[in-house]
Amino acid sequence: MKKTAKRTLALLLTIIMLFSCMSANAATTEKTGYEPLRISCTMYGDAKTQRGFTWYTENGCDATIQIVDRATYAASGFDNAITITGETFNWDGYFGHKVVASDLKAGTKYKYRVGTTNKDQWSKVGTFVTDDGDDSFSFIAIADVQASSLENFQEAAVVMDKAMQYTPDAEFVVNLGDFVNDCTSEEWNWYGEAFEKANTSLTLVPVVGNHEGNITNKLNVEWFTNTFNILPGDGALNGVNGAYYSYDYGDVHFTVMNSNDMYPMTEAQRNWIYNDITASDAHWKVLLLHRAAYSAGKNINKPDTLAMRDTIIEIVDETGVDLVLSGHDHMYFRTLQVAGDQVCEDTVYVTEKFNGVDTTFAVDPEGAVYALPSTAGTKRYGVNENTYAPIMDAADACFTTRSEKDENGVETNPYAGGCFANVEIDGDRLIYKAYVVNDDTKKVTQVDEYAIKKTVKDDIESTNRPTDLIGTIDGSVANFFTEIFGLIITYITKIIPQLIAGLF
Repeated sequence: MKKTAKRTLALLLTIIMLFSCMSANAATTEKTGYEPLRISCTMYGDAKTQRGFTWYTENGCDATIQIVDRATYAASGFDNAITITGETFNWDGYFGHKVVASDLKAGTKYKYRVGTTNKDQWSKVGTFVTDDGDDSFSFIAIADVQASSLENFQEAAVVMDKAMQYTPDAEFVVNLGDFVNDCTSEEWNWYGEAFEKANTSLTLVPVVGNHEGNITNKLNVEWFTNTFNILPGDGALNGVNGAYYSYDYGDVHFTVMNSNDMYPMTEAQRNWIYNDITASDAHWKVLLLHRAAYSAGKNINKPDTLAMRDTIIEIVDETGVDLVLSGHDHMYFRTLQVAGDQVCEDTVYVTEKFNGVDTTFAVDPEGAVYALPSTAGTKRYGVNENTYAPIMDAADACFTTRSEKDENGVETNPYAGGCFANVEIDGDRLIYKAYVVNDDTKKVTQVDEYAIKKTVKDDIESTNRPTDLIGTIDGSVANFFTEIFGLIITYITKIIPQLIAGLF
């Protein structure tokens, strides 16, 4: 009996200790409301010395970031970190926090954490690298995650994770817009949770899509600028329906356009883009925007895209842009060299060894290449058979990345899966590659490649056009009538005849 009693007592003590440990653990993991959500580190001004940070919390608190270079962190963690305090604001029932880090060292890998000093609550450790000014680097580009459930955000995050694994030297990631679907706090929380690894491992270059900040889409105004900390360019209404901005990285100038600025594109943004690109003496010029001027997706024939299409092409042709990356149409499309909405037929191509691999380069070509790297998300479109001739004539790669299975459930589309692109710059060479991540196997397959060898910089005269509201209002009004008239002509002369011809 004594042995039985001892065993029973021991068992009871064990159970009590177990429950005590569980209670203690629950207490330590209980949410406080000060946990950082939706963390992002974004390009902000000078890519060598600055970064912008944004995060959210459920409860109000101070906005603090601690930053330290990797070597110092290895020795003493955040004990000797730079501590910066920023601003806190209310947004859609949450508290947003923004901090700008300046006076960073070029070409340096940093560790950071965001949080609140007063409540001593911090995020996981994030990393980013500053531009070293060299003319050799690479970056990742994705588009249109546009999820409306945590599961679909997680599927897209797998594609992003594969992109980082497959291109480990990438120094930043360009997201070409439509991060979310309905632009709610719940969706942004899901996005922040699923993409936490990517957004705290690489600097993000966000491009505003029509699902975050578009006055014509559920009045989602100011979401983009409240979610990401970027340095907007000068211009009227900038921030209401998105934002445009630019930065230099290495010997490349990146201009980030706001394609929500439509019906028409305001003269302020149009003029700012001309001023911005022509003022740069970088070897390469890259334009980033959401709505595509060249695609074969379901949106290409819609008024919002067509109204801006001629304007985009004109800007690219007149400013010497080399590469245009865009999203919006959830399918894959890449042009040959194009100028004036026509293929540059006299382009010369040579095949050379690059990093030990035979690579075909367009040599000092005229015009630009337009690429749409499908979608990293699960919402994918087919090829629009009614896409009108100038676009399809320019296509060098055009396909859907959505799943197409036969009656036995066997995948028949070799391009099915989430897509990402990698762009490598190495002096006078630019190499663009696109990859698909298979939905089932998660295998990464290269599906496209295009390369340019550019030995001579463009000689384009800089402009100094007005970007203020008063100085551009006449131009904006004129643009409205010009674009509407052009839109009508396009429908009458190109789209409607092609649709009628397709019936016979």
